[in-house]
Parts: sequence; structure tokens; C-alpha cells
Amino acid sequence: MRESVLDWLGQEFMVLSAEAPAEGGPEKDTRALFAAFSDALARHGLGLEHAVRSRLYGRDRAARDAGSNVRMEILSGPARCATSSYIAPARLNDGVNIAMDLMALRPGAGLEKVVRENNPPRTPCRYITCGPLMILSGQTCTDPTLETQVLGDILPRIGRYLREAGSGWDRVAEANCFLHESESAAHMRELFLKAASCLPPRFACHRVSGYSAPGKLIEVEVTATRT
Repeated sequence: MRESVLDWLGQEFMVLSAEAPAEGGPEKDTRALFAAFSDALARHGLGLEHAVRSRLYGRDRAARDAGSNVRMEILSGPARCATSSYIAPARLNDGVNIAMDLMALRPGAGLEKVVRENNPPRTPCRYITCGPLMILSGQTCTDPTLETQVLGDILPRIGRYLREAGSGWDRVAEANCFLHESESAAHMRELFLKAASCLPPRFACHRVSGYSAPGKLIEVEVTATRT
């Protein structure tokens, strides 16, 4: 497991990344990984209730789906947070079916976690706020091309959510674009700049093989500050 303490946006975050040993199938592997994350957080005086973002990688659709179902059960109630999940065999070592990243926020005055659900509610929440921070779940859709997905749906939707939370494109601190392996990072960057006036301070494209449903070509995660 990789453990990092990150000082960012005026706050302290704990960032965990690990693969689950393939011992009993994706469900059991995901539970084991969350148990390991809980232990790691506890060593720093934190718990899953302090999670603000969870990212899950599965070797194939069955692994992604099973892992996502377990995560929905475990990251519920006070632990509910921004989530995303991907099919990404190239990110996994041989014999591994599930890997996860988890970010937790050190609590403090004015940092109460508030969950904004979708309407109607879905497996991922829309976003969470923690005082001056907004952490958005991965946004995606199934329109026919990358351009129509990004410019016709995903980025306009993110813009609405930013405004809803008292933020805006100029306050986006980080955007992670999980791009289908058939698409170009340069093209995604061009599309992003058609919706936003500039790239955020941290902008990255990551290659993956699939998402929660066929036909998706991109999933965009955003972290921003807010008033």
C-alpha cells in the first residue's frame, strides 16, 4: 500500500493506493482492501467516515461491478463520498482483480462533509462539499462520440454543478480525465479548453479500458474551491 500525507488547498489529506491480493474473488478482495484502508487511516487518527474520494479499478466488467457493489455498501452513511470506477487491466499486476485509491480529509473547524445527492439518487452522489472544498464524483455519459460526450453533456453538467456549489471553472484546482484507450489525450485537452477558459493547475488524462456501462469514452473528476 502507498500512503501519502498531502498538504493541498490549505488542508491535510491522507491518500491511499493499493491492490487487493486475489484470494477469494472481487467481492472478498474489495472487502479486504477496505479493511486494510481502515487500518491505515486509523494509524493517522482517521477513519472511512473521513473519506472524500474513492476510485476503483477492476480487471474486467465483472470485477468492476462486484467491487463497486461492495464499495456502495461500505462507503455509506458518514463514509459516503465522491466516487468513480473503471475497467483498467493495464493498471493491475498479474493476478490482481481490484485496486483502489482513497483520499481522506483531516477534519477541522468548518470542514463538515455535506453530501449532495443526484435527483433521483444514484449509486454515486453528485458531489460532496467540505467547507471551502467541492469534490465531484466522476461524470460520464453514453453519447456517440467523445466530442458530444464532453461538450454536449459532461462539461456543461460539471459547470452547472460548480455554480450550484458556489464555485466555477476558475476555481477548479484539479481535473482528472479517465479517457478510453481508443481516444487521444491531446484531443481531450482541446475539448476541455472549449468549455473552460484555461486548464486547472492540475490536469491529467489517464488511459482506461472501460466504465460502468458500454459506450462511454470519458469520465471526468473535478476538485474545486468554493465560496
